[in-house]
Amino acid sequence: MPKDQTRPVLRSPNQHSDPSGSRRRGRKRGKKAKDGQPPPRYPDIASLSQAFLEGAKNFQMRDLTVTVNPPPIPEPVDGPGWKLLVERISPNALHNSSARYDPPKCDEDTRVELTRELMDRIENRDNPQRLLCMTGAAGSGKSALQQTIAERCAKFGILGSAYFFSSMDPTRNTISTIVPTIAFQLGLHNRDLKQAISAAVAHDPVIFEKSLQAQMDRLIVHPIAHLEGRAHPDIAALPHAILIDGLDECQGEDRQEELLIAIRECLLADDLLFCIFIASRPELAIRTALAQGGHLHAVSYHIQLNDHYDASGDMRRFLQRRFERLSLRTGNPHWFTEENMKTLVKAGSEQFIYVATVYRWISEPRASPAERLKIVLTWTPDAEQRARPFEALDQLYTNILLNAKNAYESVDTHDGQDFLLLLKIHHINVVDGFSDTRGSRFNYSKPRLTDLLGLGDESVEILISDLHSLVSIEMDNFSYLRILHKSFSDFLNTESRAKDLFVPLSRTYSHLAKCSLLSIFRCPDSEYRA
Repeated sequence: MPKDQTRPVLRSPNQHSDPSGSRRRGRKRGKKAKDGQPPPRYPDIASLSQAFLEGAKNFQMRDLTVTVNPPPIPEPVDGPGWKLLVERISPNALHNSSARYDPPKCDEDTRVELTRELMDRIENRDNPQRLLCMTGAAGSGKSALQQTIAERCAKFGILGSAYFFSSMDPTRNTISTIVPTIAFQLGLHNRDLKQAISAAVAHDPVIFEKSLQAQMDRLIVHPIAHLEGRAHPDIAALPHAILIDGLDECQGEDRQEELLIAIRECLLADDLLFCIFIASRPELAIRTALAQGGHLHAVSYHIQLNDHYDASGDMRRFLQRRFERLSLRTGNPHWFTEENMKTLVKAGSEQFIYVATVYRWISEPRASPAERLKIVLTWTPDAEQRARPFEALDQLYTNILLNAKNAYESVDTHDGQDFLLLLKIHHINVVDGFSDTRGSRFNYSKPRLTDLLGLGDESVEILISDLHSLVSIEMDNFSYLRILHKSFSDFLNTESRAKDLFVPLSRTYSHLAKCSLLSIFRCPDSEYRA
């Protein structure tokens, strides 16, 4: 064949004889990748040949080898990085976790003003104070409020993540799972963010062993910044509310402090628009951070439940609704009275946990609500009393007291000091007073009592450092302690409830007598009277 009639060896697909077009259709219907995305498209060799030979003629081509370097394949969305992340999360900490089935939450007509205030602040992406901190006494309803806010944020599509600590659950009582769990939830809202988080873990599989700040940087801040740098169209609409409940139930004050610092340094960065809502008892780590001069004071909005929100009306509505439900079960609408509810609300000292605990005990399906209500209203710490209507409350008080006792007595300068004995002495002094030899009642002033006990001026504040969810310091020299729960006083004074934490009255008088004798030897002219 003459050279001028020679044709190239390679041909494009359009030059093949295929009347049915099946090859072309087969190529278009190639399988998609597992994550639902089409497979990478590589250059077609035949097409390349046309580009190479365009306008050429009178030549032959043999043994042509074409090497095509494919583009880098990105980390699959559900690749090894994401799988490593999932292994590190705490499913029990989610607001809709099965482990938290039927969690406490606010009734529709309770805490109305407070929930409205919280939602207004969370929904406003332009709010300059993007950190909300809510503190309150043990049992004041913080978790119920947090659950209610979480469900509303989820309904409105603004819940980025939620994490509920619990001291009783080893999967969510440390900080080790909080960043992976937050990153996991954020990734579920945006496919590209999920891929970026997955790639970050694949790149650094030991990220979970690094500091909280390093984890937040690599798993949350950098992936979002990466997408923002590419002008990702959906990243600005990422759900922005991050809720954390029960910070005080996270083990270790130093770890609580580390979490708060990491939140300030990472999640509150100017180029992120997260709104963080933290609920906690007012224990040392968060109390110090929020105080004047604390590292969160200037950047946070602090809500103190004890001081600004009267819960008595909500508590009465709570009981009314639930007692009426029990009336339907018993067929007797008159088994409780308005006076009964007032008595229970008053005994609750504005702490929701009291009425919730009482209702849970009264509503036992295999017992009479009327009979159990009568037991609660007339309950006395009789040695033969088998009823335990306050068992859940007692467990709460026991846990708080044990943690406070261990923290106080672990300090070397407190060696030899009995935390429970000192607490009981101060409790008697401000609640009941002491009796002298004539039977008259009297109270020591705070300076006189601390001097008698041989302790420093700030000893009371130090003693209750970990009890701010149960008691608070007042400026009055005689009523210097305020007991936030009346039922806590009952607990301290009842051996059958306090059990190993109970301190007999006789022991407090013996210790005061011993201290008085020592003071006389130190200073014979001193007199320790009220």
